[in-house]
Amino acid sequence: MKNVVFGILVVLFALLSCKREDDDSIQKIDQILDLYMKNNAGQDLLNGKKAGSFSSYAVNDIFGDADNSPVSIPLKMTSDSLFYMEYITGAKRKILDSVSPENRTYYSRLALSLRRTVNNVADTVNDVVEIQYHWTPTVFEVSKVYYNGTLRFTKQPGGLNVVTIVK
Repeated sequence: MKNVVFGILVVLFALLSCKREDDDSIQKIDQILDLYMKNNAGQDLLNGKKAGSFSSYAVNDIFGDADNSPVSIPLKMTSDSLFYMEYITGAKRKILDSVSPENRTYYSRLALSLRRTVNNVADTVNDVVEIQYHWTPTVFEVSKVYYNGTLRFTKQPGGLNVVTIVK
């Protein structure tokens, strides 16, 4: 009988100690970045089957532990056959600034190596993408994206993280 009473007390204590989290205490994470590339004529430069487009690419984490710290960024395609790179995570983040313990900016830097053939000559284009993230206890999101040192994206409230580079 003592074991039954003790068991009921343990279960009752376990139920009372469970704290219900409300939606305000959950951190929203919005870190997926879609990167499109096109030329001045609007041609999709990530469609390797089109002349003048990039046939392959490699991505390296500039802050990685080694000189060669590859980051996986899959190539995806929209329903209207536009190709884009979808970056979710993989590169190290460093603190850029810390306004307060509850408001920080982190950043990652990626080296893109884009390869194509122009007039039967292999050409490699090396670019740098810097992604800045805004962190608070309630949100972690992409806030800005720089491409070769030029600001190309600033987060709009409720907007998607889509960057189109014109090369």
